[in-house]
Formats: sequence, C-alpha cells, structure tokens
Amino acid sequence: MQSLDVVARLFPLILSGQKTSTIRWRERTVTPGPMMFLCEGDAGRSVVVDVHNCTHMPLSQAAAFLGRADEWPPDVMLEGMREHYPQIQLTSIVQVIEFVFREAG
Repeated sequence: MQSLDVVARLFPLILSGQKTSTIRWRERTVTPGPMMFLCEGDAGRSVVVDVHNCTHMPLSQAAAFLGRADEWPPDVMLEGMREHYPQIQLTSIVQVIEFVFREAG
C-alpha cells in the first residue's frame, strides 16, 4: 500500500475529516486508491484514506485549485511549504493529493 508521512500536528485533522488534501514536492508519486498516512514521531499511529484525485501543477496554482486562495495567498503558501521544503518556489511543480478519511471498521 502506498504511504506518506504527515507531521504530528496535522494527523488529528486527517482523523477528523477536516484535512482532505496534501501538497507534496519531490516525494513519491501517489495514485488514486488506498493510502496510509504515517504520523511522524509516532510509528504506531497511522490511518488509511482513499485518494480520489492526484494533480500536478505549479505551487502558485494549488491554493486556488483547492478553493483556499483567500486563506493561502502566495506569500502564506510559500512560507508554509518552505517549512517542509526549504528550496520550493511558487513555480515548483507539486502534486496535490485529494483524499477522504476511510472510516474504521
């Protein structure tokens, strides 16, 4: 099964269904289907989600694509992404991964 790490502070948002997308740069390519998120710093915590859409685009287009352009203007988006990817630029091609939380059981 494909998997991605997620920082511990975002893990509860996946579990609650509030986080339904992730933007990745220069990581493994994800495809639609089941995927496991692994909580960084807590190897015992994981969750399976259903990936339904994977789109490549410049980082500068990702916020509008996800309907969050007001919340994530370019400077905010770039600052947030550089927390994880220090060399990323607004012109960098990212993968936007959209998913839904798969209820347990």
